[in-house]
Amino acid sequence: MSRIEPGYITLYHSGELAERVRALEKRLEECDICPRECGANRLIGELGSCNSAYLPIVSSFCAHHGEEPVLSGSRGSGTVFFGNCNMRCVYCQNHQISQDPKAQKHYEVEPRVLAERMIYLQDNQRCHNINLVSPSHFVPQIMRAVLEAVPLGLRLPLVYNTGSYDSVKTLHELDGVVDIYLADIRYASNEWARKFSGVSNYVENSRAAIKEMQRQVGDLEVDDEGIAQKGLIIRHLILPNGIAGSEDSLRWLVNEVSPNVAVSIMSQYYPAHKAYRYPLLARRILPEEYTEVVRLAERVGIVNGWIQGMGSAEHYRPDFSDKEPFPVKADKGK
Repeated sequence: MSRIEPGYITLYHSGELAERVRALEKRLEECDICPRECGANRLIGELGSCNSAYLPIVSSFCAHHGEEPVLSGSRGSGTVFFGNCNMRCVYCQNHQISQDPKAQKHYEVEPRVLAERMIYLQDNQRCHNINLVSPSHFVPQIMRAVLEAVPLGLRLPLVYNTGSYDSVKTLHELDGVVDIYLADIRYASNEWARKFSGVSNYVENSRAAIKEMQRQVGDLEVDDEGIAQKGLIIRHLILPNGIAGSEDSLRWLVNEVSPNVAVSIMSQYYPAHKAYRYPLLARRILPEEYTEVVRLAERVGIVNGWIQGMGSAEHYRPDFSDKEPFPVKADKGK
């Protein structure tokens, strides 16, 4: 397919994007943006269950060359890492930014600054897309930033990169705005989700969210250069001791979402953050666990996607500690 204009541009010109932003920001008065529905008035600075108030927290942004090939391409995915998270994964590889709210306070920015970050990634870094990592608790702020970025020239596809603990009500507001959903399917057991990620009803919430994402964008579509323009990509991280519930989750994806769903099987697990405290998670995956999931993906009929090599855990070590808060004056990249 040829490249298409992102839907948010049409919504901007019709005025609907501004209407959605106002509706979403109103919901921050008694926050129900994510499934926790904590009720905090984030507009006046109260912290939600996500440890965040009104201002979005942009912990890092870069041209990322380590995403799926359809996202990174030759020029990288314009990745924006948001601070804090509405999940509490004990093995989080990004725990320095997802679970250290006191430190992340330094990275609060106005939505206008977030808009300028997007333009920088587009114009200066020449990225293929804007990749919003851990966006679930900042949807109103992201939408506000998009509203401000369109007149600045934003025209790249938006990637919503999520752990899938998302509110379907909130996702409805992203219909026509997000072009590509990059969604995890972490567990097939609520017991493990509560124990290892601190969330209840993960299975029901994530599956409802993924089905809504599929309804909005459909199966993955790429342009003539093989770069994603629209569609759903599911990530499935193999966890030790079968904790990820791979068979249940992968069968559900094929049978209930789409037989053509694009799935990224990830082997990069290592016991990060607090994982060493939990015997079931205190080691890397074994070769036989990896092989079992790879064969399972073929057996259940997954025909599109990617499989990380077994050695990925040796090479993937994100580190957000060695940096200072970035200066606002650097935003425009001029």
